[in-house]
This record gives sequence, C-alpha cells and structure tokens, in this order.
Amino acid sequence: MLTTDIEQLIPRIIAAAVFLLIGFPIHEYAHARTALHYGDGTAKLFGRVTLDPRSHFDPAGGMILVISTLAAGLPIGWAKPTPVNPAMLRGGRRSHALVSLAGPASNFVMALVAALAIRAFVAFDVPASDMAVLVYQVVATFLVINVALFVFNLIPAPPLDGASVLVGLLPPPYAWRVGTFLDRYGGWLLMALIGLAILPGLLPQASGLPNPLGDLVNGLVGVLVGA
Repeated sequence: MLTTDIEQLIPRIIAAAVFLLIGFPIHEYAHARTALHYGDGTAKLFGRVTLDPRSHFDPAGGMILVISTLAAGLPIGWAKPTPVNPAMLRGGRRSHALVSLAGPASNFVMALVAALAIRAFVAFDVPASDMAVLVYQVVATFLVINVALFVFNLIPAPPLDGASVLVGLLPPPYAWRVGTFLDRYGGWLLMALIGLAILPGLLPQASGLPNPLGDLVNGLVGVLVGA
C-alpha cells in the first residue's frame, strides 16, 4: 500500500520525476531513432526524434508511473507512443521487431548504469551521510523502475513492444497465427499480470498471490547489483 513514511516517499518521488524527465524520453527516442535508421521518418515528422520530455509525456501514463512507484508494488507506466509506419521500414518485420526492441533495450541500459552506480557506492564505501543515503535510494528506485519497465514492455501483449518483437522474429506462417492470438487474448494476459503485480502493493491481503512479473523484476535487480 502507499507508504506515509516521508523518508521513503522523497526518494521515490525524485526517482519518478527523474524518470519522467530522462527515462521516458530516452525510451521513446530509442524507438524513433531506430525507426529513422531503418528508413521510417514518421517519428521525425511528428518531432519525436528528440530527448525533450515535453514531446513524449503522456499524462495518464506519467500519473500511473508516479502512483505505482510510490506504492510497494511494481512500477509501471508509459509515455506517448512513438508513431511508426512498418511499411516504410527497410527489412520488414525484422526491422519492426528491432524498432520495438529499442525502447526496452534502452531501459536495460539505464538499469545497468544505475546498477553500476550502486556497486560503486558499495565498493568505495561511501560515508552514510543523509545526502549519500538519499542519492543511493533514488538511484536504487531508478534501477527498479527501469528493470520493471524493461520486463513490462517485453510482455507479448499488444500494444506493448513485446508483441511486435515476438511477431517480428517468428517465421511468416507462425507470425500470423501468433499475432492473431495475441490480438485476441493478449489484453487478458496483460491485465492478469498487471493485477498480480500491483495488488500486493495496494492490498496486503493479496501478498500471497503469485507474482511472476514482480519475481522476475526482483531477480533481475538482484543479478544487476550482485545481490
């Protein structure tokens, strides 16, 4: 559930703000730049090949990110989707898969940078001043947000990136069948996984439910920081 401890709220608020200003723009810029590289200038026409957060901000997705970050569940959220015209991409479905993968890949890179910073804190035994603790907590939360969105966006359910990645990498006959299946049932899979991920943070009674997304995120965070 939402914490009322100001010492826990402050680093989460700062990390969410940093992600809105840096994380989402990098994610969408990665989509736009990769699409442009493969010949689709649609994002450029809409002014999306930029790191300006104002070009990528989505009010609903940003609000959900802040709320879910302040809660004890899984941080999720989204920016304004980058427009891509698959018909303009050189390389067809494979290029579309790479364009879709570029966003989550950028989250993984940001998570890796944050994990390296945390390892540096530990390796250099940074004195535990109030500012050092705050910076450590902000970086740790930023790491969790990026890992969570890396995993979340790779769920093979439209409109998430994972659906385009999976369909784009499959042979044509299977791609059509899997794409049709995901269009029909992917939304239900997505809602179920999101429900299992956020309920423990909202209802303590739900803490015993299986949480595959949360378990995967926690495991990956542990691997990155060497825990």
